[in-house]
Amino acid sequence: MADPADYPPFRLGKPRFEQTSFYGRFRHFLDIIDPRTLFVTELWGAQKIKQAIIHPDTNETIFMPFRMSGYIPFGTPIVVGLLLPNQTLASTVFWQWLNQSHNACVNYANRNATKPSPTSKFIQGYLGAVISAVSIAVGLNVLVQRANKFTLATRLLIQRFVPFPAVASANICNVVLMRHTELEEGIDVLDNNGNIVGSSRIAAKHALLETALTRVVLPMPILVLPPIIMSILEKTSLLRSRPRMILPVQSLVCLAAFGLALPLAISLFPQMSEIETSRLEPEIAMATTSKTVVYNKGL
Repeated sequence: MADPADYPPFRLGKPRFEQTSFYGRFRHFLDIIDPRTLFVTELWGAQKIKQAIIHPDTNETIFMPFRMSGYIPFGTPIVVGLLLPNQTLASTVFWQWLNQSHNACVNYANRNATKPSPTSKFIQGYLGAVISAVSIAVGLNVLVQRANKFTLATRLLIQRFVPFPAVASANICNVVLMRHTELEEGIDVLDNNGNIVGSSRIAAKHALLETALTRVVLPMPILVLPPIIMSILEKTSLLRSRPRMILPVQSLVCLAAFGLALPLAISLFPQMSEIETSRLEPEIAMATTSKTVVYNKGL
């Protein structure tokens, strides 16, 4: 097995081996002159890997469960839990807490990170996001349970759709609270050459608005389609005679819906969004001759 010392923490654009020693430089250049690199042509594949795991602002590796590539495999079990029938108050609180905890970490890990954010701000945002999410979900469930004009079957059916408005509204709170420091301090905007023009609060508002809209669209297919599909499938003779298959089938349906919803939602706006300088602060417009600037919206 390779020595763990051979694999230090990855740093974009930095040599793998220590350059202050002859041995480190020797191993570095052994890599550089490796003839096998003559046959490497998959530069798009290499860029795909970089974009999937490296944060564009910090050039640091994003923790695996909080990458966009990890959203579906780590998020699908949570979605299945949110859509379980006959939820109790405790189970509703647990699944909403777990869902918004995961969302909070994903939002934070994929934020615009051109400005440093202290840990205290993360904790404040996390607590606010989770409390608001759980409150909305529990409140909607209580309203449905108290709706005496509906039959029991109707109330149970409506409860299966409660997660969507709860999650969608909580997702907006989550994005704003987890990234509110961007509104306070602004985010960097870049000219056509990639040079930083300045820091803009207006651009930060656009970034959060665009991200919040994706978080409203994202749960639509995930939390609306599976209840509809499952209400049909549960009436089939296959699932009626094999009730133990309901959960595995629901998991597959949720996985398919998640796999469809995520690329649709995050494709609504470009990650590097463009905005006219005339719409930004006067000092930004005066600092560049470019008619437009770009900023990292985040994901």
